[in-house]
Parts: sequence; structure tokens; C-alpha cells
Amino acid sequence: MSVTAVVGANWGDEGKGKVTDRFAAEADVVVRFQGGNNAGHTIINEHGKFSLNLLPSGVFHSHIVNVIGPGVALNAPALLAELDALRAAGLPEPQLKVSERAQLVLPLHALLDNLEEDRLGAGGFGSTRKGIAPFYADKYAKLGLQAGDLADRARVQERIEASLAGKNVLLSHLYGREPLDAAALTDELMASAERLLPLLCDTTELLHEALHRGASVLVEGQLGALRDPDHGIYPYSTSSSTLAGFAAVGAGVPPHEIRRIAAVTKAYSSCVGTGPFVTELAGGEAEELRRRGGSAGEYGVVTGRPRRVGWFDAVATRYGCMVQGATEVVLTNLDVLGYLDEIPVCTGYRIGGGVTNRFPLNRELDAAEPVLEVLPGWRSDVSGARSFGELPEAARRYVLRLQELIGTPIRWISVGPHRDQMFEVFPL
Repeated sequence: MSVTAVVGANWGDEGKGKVTDRFAAEADVVVRFQGGNNAGHTIINEHGKFSLNLLPSGVFHSHIVNVIGPGVALNAPALLAELDALRAAGLPEPQLKVSERAQLVLPLHALLDNLEEDRLGAGGFGSTRKGIAPFYADKYAKLGLQAGDLADRARVQERIEASLAGKNVLLSHLYGREPLDAAALTDELMASAERLLPLLCDTTELLHEALHRGASVLVEGQLGALRDPDHGIYPYSTSSSTLAGFAAVGAGVPPHEIRRIAAVTKAYSSCVGTGPFVTELAGGEAEELRRRGGSAGEYGVVTGRPRRVGWFDAVATRYGCMVQGATEVVLTNLDVLGYLDEIPVCTGYRIGGGVTNRFPLNRELDAAEPVLEVLPGWRSDVSGARSFGELPEAARRYVLRLQELIGTPIRWISVGPHRDQMFEVFPL
């Protein structure tokens, strides 16, 4: 068997958790390969409604081995709290393996994230304040701490002391705060060690062995293509690569094994955080779409912030599918648009007197205006549809037009939050 990647085509918040949960039924292993607890997946199933921030979306299937790969920013207390929440809901203990090479998000990372976002004020980047940017800064400055290091308390304190050498100067002189104590931080971190250490293993070896025996592996990304630090809306990006190509690194699977890449996009646009967003709506029009969106409206899983919403952006989505290397698209939240008489779709950007369908740099995006094509709405509830043929003609035409604009086949459609509200299209 090969590897299937489920990734976002846009700014994140596309509904990847629901898609992964649905696809996981046919997988043996599900892997988180990047990011941390700074974004989440909402999953609704027979057990209830759950928000997962670190746990892979396969935890609701007892047959699945769930893996947190070496590319994940691992906040140990947050992970253990998610496991406790599953137990409290009466779910069976998931099969969970955590890479011993995954690096740890420390309390000092969250502190620095909060202090810097406060300092920047209105010029901030919309951080979730979970410590992700300072964590990755430490990782690439070689100041990080691997999960496997928790077996050696002396090593943990030594690594924290090395990290604090520069940070305490920063805390004192830039932020006016008291220096941090390495021993106290070590004690706080080691409190998670007893429960975390039994979960650790060489997950790269585990995945290679699974593929060798023909297992089906699904890798899931966090956020979306436009939040990638190399290909996205930098500097309004996250701090790790959100692309399917990074799964080879962040999960530890051979690149040639990733043969199916499902890029997820909504039937309209949404995002949490700052940065250019060409099709953004405002006022009552935005509030109506936000209120109707998703199972509980368009609000961030982690932050609770109202998501910015807008019409479907074919320019951004075509670009997102391209950099993801998408072999297929999953279109979510089609049911949300059933209240509209007409539905605008962005087919190009007007910049400096000209029109382009190329996704440009931020300096051009800031001034871009959407070129809109208006399609007829279907004015009906499609949440009961279980096949493409059961959709109203206007809804089918809408899907077909989006497929034409983004240049990637829409193979799956979701019309609600539950597993049975997602169906495969044979063919469009």
C-alpha cells in the first residue's frame, strides 16, 4: 500500500479533520506530521463532538495506530489533556505512538509568544499564542529539546539552561520581565515525563515497517497551503511547512510512497488570523455566512475567534492545489450556501489596472480586488444528499464550475459535519 495525504488548499479551517476521520476507516495508520496545538480539527461522530489539536484524527477508530511524527511541535501537557478528554467521554484508549525525536514546546515558548504579540500590538501576526514560532526558532537554532530527552533529567535541565542564556537577556531588556529559572522549568516539564515516556518510540522505523508489510498510511497536515512559510502569505504564515511534500520529512515516510494527495477546500472561503484575504466579506453579509458555516458557525477551534469569511477564491485555491500537488479535491460545506439566490466566485484579481489569475506576493495581494463571476444558487437544503446526482442542478453546476476553475478533480463532496454526509463523486 502507499501513503495518502490529507492537506489544506487554503488558509486552514477547511474541514480536514472530518475528511481524515472519514478516510481513516480505510487506513491502518494515521500520522500528524507538522504543527502543534495552535490549530485544531473538529470531528463529530457517534461519540459526540470533539476538538483535536495534537491527536491524529484516527483516534476514534480502535484498529488504527495513531502516530505523532518528529515534525510535530509537541506540547506534552496539552497532548495528555486531550487523551484525558477522550477517556472522560468514555472512549476506548487509542493506539498512540509518539516520535522520540519530536521536539517539545516549553512554557517559555508560550510566554515569549504572548509577550511578542503584545509588544507588536496592531502590527502582530495573529498568533494563537501557543508558543509555536518561538518553538520553531529554537528548533532551527539547535536549542530544542527532544521528547526522548525526558528520560534524562540532567540533560533536560542542561538543554533548558542553554536556551535561557539568551532568552533571559531578552526577557529583562526587551520585555521588562524577571529571568526564568532553569531548575523550576525542568521540574514543570518533568511532570509530564512519566505518562509521556511509555508512548515514545522510533516512529520512522514503525512507519517503514508498516509500509513494507502493505499497511495503508494516512498523513494529515495542519492549516493550509497559504500558511506555508515558503509558498504561502509570508509573514502571515505558520512556522512549519503545511505541504504534503513535507510529510516525507515530518512523518518520516519515503517521498515516493505519497501517491494520493487530497486537498481540502470549502465551497466558500474562511480563515483565522491576519494577512491579505481578497474575497473577504464585511458587515451583515459576512455575519450571515459566518453564522451558518460549519456545525457551530465559523469560529476558530483553538482561539474561538470569529473566522474571516468570503466567497470561493479560485485563484488562491488553484494555487494551493498546485503547491500541494493535489491529485484530488474534497469540497466541504456545500450545504452552507443553500440560503443564497446567487453565489459569487472569484475568478481573478484586479491589480494595478490589470487582471491576473496568478496568486501573487503579499505586496500585490494587499491591493488586489476580486473579479467575481456570479452563479445561480439552489435555495434548498442539500444536507440529505448522498450522491452527486441527488444535488439540485444549480449545486451540481456550481461544483463543476469550481472544478473547471481550479483545474483539479473534485472527487469528494461534504454536505454536513457527520461521516455519512460526505460522498464520492463518480465521476464529475
